[in-house]
Amino acid sequence: MSAPVLDVDHIIGDLGTKIVICCGSGGVGKTTTAAALAVRAAEAGRRVVVLTIDPARRLAQSLGLGELDNTPAPVSGVDTSNGGSLDAMMLDMKRTFDDVVLAHSTPEKGQQILANPFYQALSSSFAGTQEYMAMEKLGQLHNESENGGSWDLIVVDTPPARSALDFLDAPEHLSSLLDGRFLRLLLTPARGPFKLMSVGFTLVSTAMNKVLGTQVVTDVQTFVTAFEALFGGFRARAQQTFELLSSEHTTFFVVATAERDALREAAYFVDRLTEEGMPLSGVVVNRVHASAVKVSADRSLALAEDLDSADQPIEVMALQRHAAVMRVIEREQMLLHRFSSSRPNVARTQIQALPTDVTDLESLRRVGSLLSAQHQAPGCDV
Repeated sequence: MSAPVLDVDHIIGDLGTKIVICCGSGGVGKTTTAAALAVRAAEAGRRVVVLTIDPARRLAQSLGLGELDNTPAPVSGVDTSNGGSLDAMMLDMKRTFDDVVLAHSTPEKGQQILANPFYQALSSSFAGTQEYMAMEKLGQLHNESENGGSWDLIVVDTPPARSALDFLDAPEHLSSLLDGRFLRLLLTPARGPFKLMSVGFTLVSTAMNKVLGTQVVTDVQTFVTAFEALFGGFRARAQQTFELLSSEHTTFFVVATAERDALREAAYFVDRLTEEGMPLSGVVVNRVHASAVKVSADRSLALAEDLDSADQPIEVMALQRHAAVMRVIEREQMLLHRFSSSRPNVARTQIQALPTDVTDLESLRRVGSLLSAQHQAPGCDV
């Protein structure tokens, strides 16, 4: 079955496309794909910022930067003759959280929150915080670009796991955290619905003090009380960004390789995005093997058997090696055919396996060229 062709150049060249999000499991070349898309778009004339949420350093290395941080940094060596530009950055979860607190509170209240031990734990390692801060940062970048900022396209490289799509649940998770019964119980009972000091609440409070310790409970109470005024804005911004993700200005690329586990994860991402009503462009399949010699594995092995390995060892080894490559190709094509059969409407592009790692701008350009040339390449359908 022939999969619909994913026309990457058309997507990144469309000025209506404001956000491209690359998601996929680990080890499939997702960061490389995001970087290659960003470079290609920039050299085609788009003003691009690429944001990685993955803490690995691969994006910085491939773009020729020593290190990335929470502030967009210009990437040198990009051809800007068409009017484009490229900046790159890596999400710093805690710094983003700190910046938001300081921007939306008085100086005194902001410093009070930043110094709170519970906030320090929440902003550094609490489950779901990274996903919510990714939403915050993406919203900030989009707002800046819409208000005459430096970019007209944002490329996002998500973490290499199924949790890469957890940011879709960020508004709900944040609401569950700060609206949760546990934290609400920790609020000072003299206010709001807790004005009536009951024996039941006293028993609960006493039990929590014993389990968590008085200081921990006090820290949480202080944090929630100080944070309450900011919560409405947090939730509203998260919801706005979620709506942006589902709009016509955003598109998702699912990145995979032609391996069983990677395609299974790609199927999960495709199904999840479809269920959420997110705008999915298609699947990028990296490191697909190909051979210019159209001799089957069985035929190669038969030819190798006909040769005298003692007299022609090099030829025999070459035939055996070719047979092994053809077996890989056959397996990949079978898996891709199975994927397309189960999801026939999902567009796909394939990138041929390269002989070396992608570590610099020139190799990123090569990947970008393969991405765009896919609709011209013979044998891309299975």
